[in-house]
Amino acid sequence: MCAAHVSRRNFLMGTAAGALGLAVSSCSTVDLTAQEAGGDLLSRIRDRGEVNIGIANEAPYGFVDRSGRITGEAPELARIVFQRLGVERMNPRITDFGALIPALQVGVFDVIAAGMFVTPARCKQVLFSDPEYQAPEALMVPKGNPKGLKTLDDIVANKDVRVGLLTGSANISYATALGLMDRAVIFDSVFSGLDGILANRADAFSLTAISLRDALSKRSDAPLELTPAFVPVIGGKRQLGCGAFGFRRDQRTFRDAFTVELNRMRASGELLSTVRPFGFTEAEMTTLTATELCTDTSS
Repeated sequence: MCAAHVSRRNFLMGTAAGALGLAVSSCSTVDLTAQEAGGDLLSRIRDRGEVNIGIANEAPYGFVDRSGRITGEAPELARIVFQRLGVERMNPRITDFGALIPALQVGVFDVIAAGMFVTPARCKQVLFSDPEYQAPEALMVPKGNPKGLKTLDDIVANKDVRVGLLTGSANISYATALGLMDRAVIFDSVFSGLDGILANRADAFSLTAISLRDALSKRSDAPLELTPAFVPVIGGKRQLGCGAFGFRRDQRTFRDAFTVELNRMRASGELLSTVRPFGFTEAEMTTLTATELCTDTSS
């Protein structure tokens, strides 16, 4: 396994360049020559019998477990799809989340399998499959939810509530738009956020329901609970975060073949059953398409 890994949450531009440089220098890369309009990478992957996937080593999306096995919701879905496309082996290429797109573009790996949110800006850089999940938000609160919080709107209404936020997360932009930053407490990890609530440094911790469920499952003895999942509304627009697989923009044939198999799994229920062990539920399933997300359907 080839790895170039730095912290996703503490990513800086200089670090990204270093991580990318390490990945390129220490790994064999994808041949970027002689690409036709639709790309022929899938044929070459079938010929060699293996595919290189980019992950950020972040649970529950894509990570390497203690035994050295690549797993997570995206790799497990990719494993099934690629087997059905005639590719038996997957090789993880680990890099910082912020370096995934540039690494894909220069051929360090063949596909991003890291639960990356589809945004119009990213759609200008890569091709996305249809999303495998949507990520509603939730609040981590003390057991019994003494403040009676359900959504970010409740925090806006209650001026005494302090909200915990994860550095680098989309929740910071939500809190900024809602005027909550003067009551925000920034944490550098999910678990430090949980500890912050237990230490009464914050009254609630805001993040995706997926990430909070995963963290709470590992701290099941903590006197904490989650609110029901919700979709934030900012300026009248619903903020939908949907994760998908990323491909180089010259690889439409590859992306389309992958998406066909992924959507077959969605229709049969196999997609949900595959990602359920990683904390995903029916609430995280979506029928949105990459085309809709790339043209911004957040209204």
